[in-house]
Amino acid sequence: MKKARLPGFRPGKIPRKVFEQAYGSDAITNQAMEEVLPDAYAQAVREHDLDPVDRPRMEVVEEIEGRPTRLKATVEVRPQIELAQYKGIAVGRPAATVSDDDVERSLQALAKDRATLVPVERPAQLGDVVTIDYAGSIDGEAFDGGSAENQVTELSNDRFIPGFVDGIAGMMPGDTKDVEARFPDDYSEQSLAGKTATFHVKLHDVKQLELPALDDDFAKSVSKNETLQELRDDVRRRLEAIGESRSRRIVGNAIVEKLLASHDFPLPPSLVDAEVDHLISDVAGNAARSGKTLEESLAESGKTEDQLRAELRTEAESRVKTTLLIEQIAKIEHIAATPADVTQELEALSRQYGQPVARIRKALGNSLLSLMDGIVRNKTLDFLIDNAEATEETPSPAS
Repeated sequence: MKKARLPGFRPGKIPRKVFEQAYGSDAITNQAMEEVLPDAYAQAVREHDLDPVDRPRMEVVEEIEGRPTRLKATVEVRPQIELAQYKGIAVGRPAATVSDDDVERSLQALAKDRATLVPVERPAQLGDVVTIDYAGSIDGEAFDGGSAENQVTELSNDRFIPGFVDGIAGMMPGDTKDVEARFPDDYSEQSLAGKTATFHVKLHDVKQLELPALDDDFAKSVSKNETLQELRDDVRRRLEAIGESRSRRIVGNAIVEKLLASHDFPLPPSLVDAEVDHLISDVAGNAARSGKTLEESLAESGKTEDQLRAELRTEAESRVKTTLLIEQIAKIEHIAATPADVTQELEALSRQYGQPVARIRKALGNSLLSLMDGIVRNKTLDFLIDNAEATEETPSPAS
């Protein structure tokens, strides 16, 4: 009412009766709620030591002559969590051993990246790089993505559906052949999953990979090392670091599973709903990368969005529960994101994207808080891993 204007009256000096006639009593109530409620709500939160997780829903529960005398704020709060054991949790820890064979495979992979292609006049075999035309059909009908011309590809079973590469092996340049291949039952394109296709293939040429010799010159060309032995040692250290990271990740996942199983508390519906929305966005993003809308992807799977939401709710609940547990442990253990932590994370992002730290910080904007939440989460998981009773299991290759 203080800013309301009516001809003949100064701002803020309009009689109530006149104001109601001009604007209605609801306007007075709404204006009062806007001016009074923020401070009143904040005071109530402090007095009752509440930890809201969503915006409050406000309502007038009593009015006298249009004047609100009682207001009700309904808000979801963070549940009280009585923490069970979270330090000293017994879990298995995979041993990240690195064998000589692991190192050799990595060196061979480096050599393969720098291999040269040499044309050969012989039948194609696995590992060769070939140029082919192919046209696929199922029951005589062509399907999207099933045809290509002058396709250069390596004959590797990892790159194609079972049967395709094996069917090409043995062909000579200039040969044509019908090759049968079956799409896996869990193939990403549902309309093709489990079906057998026939591909009419023409082989244009065959090239074999010639790998460089593994020697000191090779070591200098692919790294800052001067000798092959130094490169081997460097590769071993890298594999050991990868294995250690993988081992800690497995231990962390096992700890979280045990924490989820040993704690039971109500989850704020608004947080679960928000997480479901986030998962739906992920599904829509995956569909978009395949050139489809969410609706098209759902239609192919025979599901409605409501059905998808119901399926994702269990995962959303697990994520929310995990987040609340991690946050509670961080609070109890006084784990926080320090300025040094934030600087280190920003510098890592700067190196990753090749942008100055100041620009990264500016681009993050309000998302800097999410970055800090992520730092706290990672530090808390590290704390739990370091304080777990981890028993080393049977060694597994780090590669």
